[in-house]
Amino acid sequence: MSLIPSFFGGRRSNVFDPFFLDVFDPFKDFPLSNSLSASFPELSRENSAFVSTRVDWKETPEAHVFKADLPGLKKEEVKVEIEDDRVLQISGERSVEKEDKNDQWHRVERSSGKFLRRFRLPENAKMDQVKANMENGVLTVTVPKEEVKKSEVKKTIDITG
Repeated sequence: MSLIPSFFGGRRSNVFDPFFLDVFDPFKDFPLSNSLSASFPELSRENSAFVSTRVDWKETPEAHVFKADLPGLKKEEVKVEIEDDRVLQISGERSVEKEDKNDQWHRVERSSGKFLRRFRLPENAKMDQVKANMENGVLTVTVPKEEVKKSEVKKTIDITG
C-alpha cells in the first residue's frame, strides 16, 4: 500500500510501496520525448508498448488481484510467470501491423513491441494457486492469500529478581 495519495484521479502513488518493482521513466511526460518519438519512431514504438501497459493491483480479504489492459492481444501472446523470489511477471508482445506499400498512413498511435511488468508479491501469497484469465482485452491474475495466523502465547516465562 502506498503512503502518498495521488493528486490525479484518486489513485495511490507507488512512491513508497515496498512491493513495487516497476520501471521508472523520468522522461515519460516531457515534451521533448514526443519530438524524439517523431524523429525516431522505431525506438519509441517499442518503448511505448513497454511503458503503456497499465496494471491495477488490488488486495481483497481473499486474494491479490492484478488487472492489465491488453487490448487486441490474444492469450497466446501473453505470458504470466512466477519467479522463485516471489515475483509476478506479465510479459508479451504486440505485433507490428503489416504495411502495404500502397497504404498511406496518416497517424500511428497504437503501440507495438514487447512489454514487461513485474511485481514483488508479499509473504502471504499462495504461489502455487495463481490463476490467470483473459477476457475482452483485460488480463486478470488472481493470487490467493494465506491466512496470517496471529502468534499465540505458547509459554509464559517467569521473571525472577
